[in-house]
Amino acid sequence: MNTAPFVIERTLNAPVERIWKAITDPTEMKQWYFDLPTFRPEVGCEFRFEGGPPEKCYLHICEVTEVVENKRLTYSWRYDGYPGLSFVTFELFGEGDKTRLVLTHSDIESFGTENPDLAKTNFIAGWTHIIGTSLIDYINKENK
Repeated sequence: MNTAPFVIERTLNAPVERIWKAITDPTEMKQWYFDLPTFRPEVGCEFRFEGGPPEKCYLHICEVTEVVENKRLTYSWRYDGYPGLSFVTFELFGEGDKTRLVLTHSDIESFGTENPDLAKTNFIAGWTHIIGTSLIDYINKENK
């Protein structure tokens, strides 16, 4: 089993402070990520949301575990009623007026292989779209 974390890296056309706001402000997150009205970038903040394929909705239960403003945000990620616990980390690196974002999703294999909806390939496809398309489009649209 491949236990390496999934990592995606993209450079965004905005300074670190702007990207930090996009990944931590629930009003902004709703535009490109998920609707997370109870999210706060504070260690211990638990937030929940539903998502999944059209035929099956999963309750995601997450808790913020690390916050270094404008640099790093980590939260746990699990599913109600299913085994497994993973972690999502956003890291921001300023590069002039741009930001290099590195997202790492670790411990995906803890969800097991019994449920194909929780397969690593689905996380790879999901994060590639969310970070590689949705967030980039959101930031670029705002810059116009």
